[in-house]
Amino acid sequence: MSALGLTIAVPRGALMEGSLDLLDSLGIDTSEVRANDRKLLFRDVGIVTMRPSDVPTYVEAGAADIGITGKDVLMEQSERDVYELHDLGFGRCVIVLASVAGEDRAAEALRRLGVMRVATKYPKISLRHFEATGRQAEIVEVKGSVELAPLTGLVETIVDLTATGTTLRENGLVVREEIAVVTARLIANPVAHKLKAAAIDELLERVRAA
Repeated sequence: MSALGLTIAVPRGALMEGSLDLLDSLGIDTSEVRANDRKLLFRDVGIVTMRPSDVPTYVEAGAADIGITGKDVLMEQSERDVYELHDLGFGRCVIVLASVAGEDRAAEALRRLGVMRVATKYPKISLRHFEATGRQAEIVEVKGSVELAPLTGLVETIVDLTATGTTLRENGLVVREEIAVVTARLIANPVAHKLKAAAIDELLERVRAA
């Protein structure tokens, strides 16, 4: 358990360093986590590390009391029963609609066929966006490099997460629309939020002060 008696789910990848920096600033020693790339569970400090997309699963199930993950994950997994406590402000990215530079093939497909093909790791976010803007889209869910899909003709456009836009530009893609700006968020298990209210409130106060 952490010094506050909480188990904390920390995301690996792009958000990990910011998350550990935050925990350090709260008085939680993350040196063991930083020194062990492969180890996942750190009982002494109450930290469990995992993919950002798994954080809501562990927090909802109560395997972790609180967790840190991206707003994009929470938007895609909106059915998860977790409390979003605080916008942590780091890890800023943008969910964008992008396609090959030049003529907008997606717009052309909409004009000719009434539907466009979209590759994405975010099918639910994408569907909601296109429904809200009155466009019909055939969603192709991909797990790997989304940028490849429009280059090979699999789709006309993609919905993806970008921090700097560099990968898009390097692959000859341009941003057509910005769908949402996302940052790291602190979430809590609803039961833990009641049973460990004092500890979570204290942590939240420290986060806001930091």
